[in-house]
Amino acid sequence: MLAGLAAVLPVITIAGFELVLGAAIVAMIVWRVKPKWPAIWLPISLFFLGTVISWLASGDLRGGLPQIKKFYVYAMVFVVASTFRNAAQIRWLALGWAVAASASAGLGLYQFYDKYEDAVEKHQKFYDSYVADRITGFLDHWMTFSGEMMMALLIIGAVVFFCRDRRWVPWLVAAGALIGVALVAAETRSMWAGAACGGVYLLWFWRPWTVIALPVLAGVLLLVNPFGIGDRERSVFQPHGDEDSNAHRTVVHDIGWAMIKAHPWLGVGPEQVGKVYKSYVPADVKKLPTGYYQHLHNVYIHYAAERGVPTMLMLVWMLLRALYDFIRTLRTLPKDSEARWVLHMAIAVIIAIMIAAWEEVNLGTSVVLAMFLAVVGCGYVICREERSSPLSDPR
Repeated sequence: MLAGLAAVLPVITIAGFELVLGAAIVAMIVWRVKPKWPAIWLPISLFFLGTVISWLASGDLRGGLPQIKKFYVYAMVFVVASTFRNAAQIRWLALGWAVAASASAGLGLYQFYDKYEDAVEKHQKFYDSYVADRITGFLDHWMTFSGEMMMALLIIGAVVFFCRDRRWVPWLVAAGALIGVALVAAETRSMWAGAACGGVYLLWFWRPWTVIALPVLAGVLLLVNPFGIGDRERSVFQPHGDEDSNAHRTVVHDIGWAMIKAHPWLGVGPEQVGKVYKSYVPADVKKLPTGYYQHLHNVYIHYAAERGVPTMLMLVWMLLRALYDFIRTLRTLPKDSEARWVLHMAIAVIIAIMIAAWEEVNLGTSVVLAMFLAVVGCGYVICREERSSPLSDPR
């Protein structure tokens, strides 16, 4: 119960998650629950090692300490993998995520309405006033909110499309619709891209012809342009000057590449990017675009610049190893296995996270990282269950 609560709480509160995760670890020790070590333990360990070496080499131990403390969040994958036993238990966790995400989405849409009314009262163009101050649900930033809505939507999709227990489908469809609307309303393009790619995966393995629904939806939003959402889509190719982050993203990525060239092995050090970025601004940039410069808005570039290329590659190894394990296990499961939906869920979420990571440091945020690791832990529960099954293929 504590493990499941810890997995759901990141959608609502990071402080509550940290407390309950600690309680779950203590309970495992007291009840002598044997820890299960998913195959990703090695890349995670090497990622920790690379981070510690970079931290020690940076010379700013106090400043980089928050990234060392964040190792605690990674316990989530081991707690879930060690305490959950089967797909039936994971289904209840998925329902918990759906409830929490629906509540956050509902609050987010109320915030959206409030912001729209405020713009009308002030006679402002809604897009101009909204793009720099978007909905956050229970969280403190629209990017983390969108990341969790993205994962929750894919979790619900996996249950609805592939789970054999159909009792909750009507409610889940309604929850998915609410969460989907909130994700669209948050107007975070990187999470739209991640959700689209994860959604294509789920739809392709459910009913391939339904994949056409996604570009149709995007086209409708582009043409109808409700609340400036079409403008936000169009901004990928036609940015509204400095309002959109296109120029800012280009500059921070260039800054990151400069850091990587200068410090390829150990990076500039954890939490140092925001302190030293001005020294790596390209010479042809005369004025920095408006935006946030404390990280590099790309997981791969950011971790390579901050902790070195080898450490970044350990993170990529973790993601690809989990993806490989889940695809391999999915291929061995019988077509009528109840567990298949869990692996589809985990695969879709990993795809979405990896795509969205190209434009945001989503795995650097504890709430998104915690929920993601819980999903990965669920996938490894099924991998373990399949290996222990007497019906599994010995090959």
